[in-house]
Amino acid sequence: MLTTNPAEHQQHRESALSEVGTLLTLLQQQPASPELTHLVELAEHLQRAVKSFHLEAIRFRMYSMDRALTAAALQLPDNTRAIFERIRQELEAAGFSTRSH
Repeated sequence: MLTTNPAEHQQHRESALSEVGTLLTLLQQQPASPELTHLVELAEHLQRAVKSFHLEAIRFRMYSMDRALTAAALQLPDNTRAIFERIRQELEAAGFSTRSH
């Protein structure tokens, strides 16, 4: 359920940033490949978008990361997708739309 409480939105945004940091660290620890380099760049862009409240950039980066994670799934640790979904949940709880409808 979406809340209208600004303090709660901030808390969810901070949780999303923390999860993005977790995902970024996980990706940086994987063996180098073009797919991983792309995912690291996307995660860094997402991190900046969340920090700056850039709604369109958040939606675009989430979409791009979703596709890139799917394409690189065999190279990634099993918990990568779960971390990404936690980011999505926290951003949506903070009031950000992460999907194009």
